[in-house]
Amino acid sequence: METSWNKKQLKAYLLLYCANIDNEENKKELSIIKSQIEADAYEKIHEEFDSDNDYQSVEKISHTLDRLGYTKENITQLITEMKALFMADGEFDATEQALFIGLKRLLK
Repeated sequence: METSWNKKQLKAYLLLYCANIDNEENKKELSIIKSQIEADAYEKIHEEFDSDNDYQSVEKISHTLDRLGYTKENITQLITEMKALFMADGEFDATEQALFIGLKRLLK
């Protein structure tokens, strides 16, 4: 699925995907995501995320990574930021760990 996102928008979408694995966005997670992107772009990305299903989300993330030509270093940075988001609430539960492993595979 094609997007017209830039790197900041992709990162915001990816982090929203991570934050919603437990179907609950907490304030710490949203604060981290909002600090990464301008407010109007965040709202647009969040609306798009809310309208996408899981399959669409994964496809958009994968295709946009390819389109933007992410390097191994860029992907390593994304993985680090994903883990920091998962740890924002002080827990890294089994569901979050499973998603983290799956996304690492998708991103590499």
